[in-house]
Amino acid sequence: MSATTTVPDVARGHLDILDETLSALRQQTGRLTRWGRVLAERLSEGNRLLAAGNGGSAAEARQLTADLLGRYHDDRPPFSAIALHADTSSLTAVGDEYEYDHAEVFARQVRAHARPRDVLVLLSASGRSRNLARAAEEGVRAGANVWALTGPSPNPLANVVEDALCLPGTAATVQEAHLVAVHILCAEVARALSTGDGERRAS
Repeated sequence: MSATTTVPDVARGHLDILDETLSALRQQTGRLTRWGRVLAERLSEGNRLLAAGNGGSAAEARQLTADLLGRYHDDRPPFSAIALHADTSSLTAVGDEYEYDHAEVFARQVRAHARPRDVLVLLSASGRSRNLARAAEEGVRAGANVWALTGPSPNPLANVVEDALCLPGTAATVQEAHLVAVHILCAEVARALSTGDGERRAS
């Protein structure tokens, strides 16, 4: 088979799977609306968002924190939002001290930073990242709300967190849909703030 026939087939196959993943996301927008209301309330009270992921999911976690620390659309006061993987000094220090036990690199940061009524968001295309599951356990222990964006369920991360948005598809299409979900979540936070659904608006 020539390249001229295989390339379109690859593209169509990817887009077909992405359609299925996005269709599943569309059915879970109510969860993102609920998360947006809670997050707007917590951030307006002065609580913080912690987020983490690995690889491409790390980039999406950083997108989430950047949109909350900065702004998504309209101008507003900044919110406390920390991407745990972005602190390379802490990440490498913990890794070095614990002989790069991968499971501890986020858990120790959550133990240090998370407080009751903070929100911890963890992103994993598979839901099988041990370091994120350990971070989730620490977040629950600290009294934070712990949410996850994952791939197909059941998976270990979804089993640990308070609430999970699990999507079918390949690792690539799940990651792509997670970025859409991040943007929807930020839009829902903004909407909750503008309508007063977040109980205490930022001053």
